[in-house]
Amino acid sequence: MFLAEEAAQAASKIGTFDWFMLAFTILIAIGLVRLLNARPKKNIFAIGFTTVSLALFLLIDFIMITKVWMA
Repeated sequence: MFLAEEAAQAASKIGTFDWFMLAFTILIAIGLVRLLNARPKKNIFAIGFTTVSLALFLLIDFIMITKVWMA
């Protein structure tokens, strides 16, 4: 019984919010690629904002995976 309780606890480490964070990180990365591929005129402010956002989300994802999922 003890092993079943421990397995259930380990499975519950990954929450719905974690999957949304990963999805938003992928969406931000796709947006950055599209901004960088804009041909006629590039929006420098949008590229900078997206780069900072992507860096922050990647840091949060790294902390989430290393501290919560693998703990």
